[in-house]
Amino acid sequence: MEEEIRLTNLAKCAGCGAKVGAGTLARLLEGLRVHHDPNLLVGFDKSDDASVYRISDELALVQTVDFFPPIADDPYLFGQIAAANALSDVYAMGGEPRLALNIMAVPASMPQSAVHELLRGGYDKVYEAGALITGGHTILDDEPKYGLSVTGFVHPDRVLKNSGARPGDVLLLTKPLGIGVLMTAKKAEMLSDEGEQFAYRMMTTLNKAARDAMVRYEVHACTDVTGFGLLGHLTEMAQGSDVHITLRVDEISLPEEAVSFAEMGLIPEGMYRNRQFAEPYVDPGETALAKQDLLYDPQTSGGLLMAVAPGDADALLDELAAVVPCAQRIGTVEAPRDGVRISLR
Repeated sequence: MEEEIRLTNLAKCAGCGAKVGAGTLARLLEGLRVHHDPNLLVGFDKSDDASVYRISDELALVQTVDFFPPIADDPYLFGQIAAANALSDVYAMGGEPRLALNIMAVPASMPQSAVHELLRGGYDKVYEAGALITGGHTILDDEPKYGLSVTGFVHPDRVLKNSGARPGDVLLLTKPLGIGVLMTAKKAEMLSDEGEQFAYRMMTTLNKAARDAMVRYEVHACTDVTGFGLLGHLTEMAQGSDVHITLRVDEISLPEEAVSFAEMGLIPEGMYRNRQFAEPYVDPGETALAKQDLLYDPQTSGGLLMAVAPGDADALLDELAAVVPCAQRIGTVEAPRDGVRISLR
């Protein structure tokens, strides 16, 4: 009889909390030679969610890769979350996923049944997205990891970047924050059953419905909120778009249990990396420290963050409200100012 294992006990970090910080990543990439190709519409030098390469006047490829250590003990659930997270990068660019390759590292001692269930979780979520898994690569490692390399399609004229926000745009978000804090509490065996099920439901929800609604409206910029936290991703959006952003903190969905844990100081290590990167660009105003922490909290398989033309914002918000976990109008985009890029109000 195969011994049952707790996957999260085999990992030092969980989910996107294992992601290298944005500031560190920028320094690692600094000075690398970039080859120019007129058909490369988005490359690694743009701090965007995926690369985009034009094949023809009607078709471009969207390519991304994402993997991480376990954020759930159940292998099937872990596979679902990792797959949903990887697929999200294609949705954030306005694309549709078509092909995926497994990327997996497993300990030699990991039961075969657990590996099978992990892969089944990934397959089921990819098929839910309307895409196909066509192979992959597996290595032995003391710490399990899983994710996907995903290829999608998008029209070259309809690519959404994280750097296209314009003054006057309205910011919409499609999932609540605080998942990193909730999962930290789960690891400490302090999270309620309701909080655990809520977090897993958010992380396994594809951003497909959000993308499908978004592309019918005038959206100028989009990114998914994952390991860099809301303020980390917003900092990249504000810098890349050369704008200022005002967030209405009370309009952002923060689960009560996550707020309580943040007030206790129960926060993931990745939050500190995100704060170190983004804090110099943020005016916190009178925002309570616990809520600030949740805005820096690394999310796994988080929602889409959209900068929408003001004339389309209400209609898109109404449509999103029917198809996403939590449609929120969280702020506005303004002309750039001297000093900070983001104000919390």
